[in-house]
Amino acid sequence: MDIFEEQFKTKAQGNPGDQFTMKKKAVQKTSLINTNKAKNLAITLHKGRDTPFKICTAIETYNQKPLPVVFLELLKPFIPSDFEIKLLVNYENDGRPLEDLTDKDQFMLRFGKIPRLIQRINTLTFMGNFPDTVKRLQLQLDSIISASMSIKSSTKLRKILEIVLAHGNYMNSSKGGSAYGFRLQSLDLLLEIKSTDQSQTLLHFITNIILEKYTDLANFHTELHFVDEAALVYLDSIIQDIRSLEQEMEMTKEVQDDSPVLKKFIKTNSKKLDSLMKHGKTAQEAYGSVVEYFGENSKTTHPSEFFPIFGRFIKAYEKAEEEIQQKKKMESEVSKVKDSPSPNKAGHKRRTDGRQPAQRQET
Repeated sequence: MDIFEEQFKTKAQGNPGDQFTMKKKAVQKTSLINTNKAKNLAITLHKGRDTPFKICTAIETYNQKPLPVVFLELLKPFIPSDFEIKLLVNYENDGRPLEDLTDKDQFMLRFGKIPRLIQRINTLTFMGNFPDTVKRLQLQLDSIISASMSIKSSTKLRKILEIVLAHGNYMNSSKGGSAYGFRLQSLDLLLEIKSTDQSQTLLHFITNIILEKYTDLANFHTELHFVDEAALVYLDSIIQDIRSLEQEMEMTKEVQDDSPVLKKFIKTNSKKLDSLMKHGKTAQEAYGSVVEYFGENSKTTHPSEFFPIFGRFIKAYEKAEEEIQQKKKMESEVSKVKDSPSPNKAGHKRRTDGRQPAQRQET
């Protein structure tokens, strides 16, 4: 039986020394931070491109390579509170071994010791976002400038609007003298006003006149650029974004100290920001000019209200033009059918070769 017990004993029958070793391995490390916060921090650190301590070093040296903007945003909720820092520092000051702390607690202790931690993360976020932000704002400003200048300078659009005004004055001639202009919102009414027989709208009538008598104006919309893109832009918001970039750049200059990384960033991107600011002023001036040109107030009329008027007018005009062309094509086909002889009539048509039809012989 001694041999049996030695070879087939269960874990519970193991020698006391083995059990002591197992219990010693199972000793848990000390954690001073909230359990849920520790779990979420572990998940976040796992997404990092480097070890936790190298991440802290990267923040101290403004090294953007291991710190993409998305990861920085994930780190922000884990900036230690004053209470957490006090707990961790007291633990360290008591002379207790740091290796007894969990990896998450060790990271929080190192993380919290970074000078001006919040400012550094905000600066790194600003640096990471800067190229894409400038590019996005530049494109939006370009669309405002291009749409504003093309609308104001288009001679074909101006003549189109003169034709619209002339027909509007004729319709309202019984009400008094002629108007010198009309509100741009009135362009939307061209699709609502119909002829007495309800067969066509005023826009279809005017479009047909343009196609027949003013063919050179038919493609007026090709002179208008980025109208739809400009309609999506909130110019006031863009100007505010540019001011925010300016403020953040000034804050970065204030904390550059002896950091070669910050100095290089400032030197490289200050001119880009200056160019963007000038571009913003140009957009404001171009937009204000075109809005006032049409008798509107640039302070109360936003691009999201102004440019869609032209966008809707262009689309409605193109649709009316297409419908008119289709109608003319159908009328032409019907006319051809009417003019062509039917098979029955063709047999009774008089001969034009001068000969008489053959007489039928009787048998």
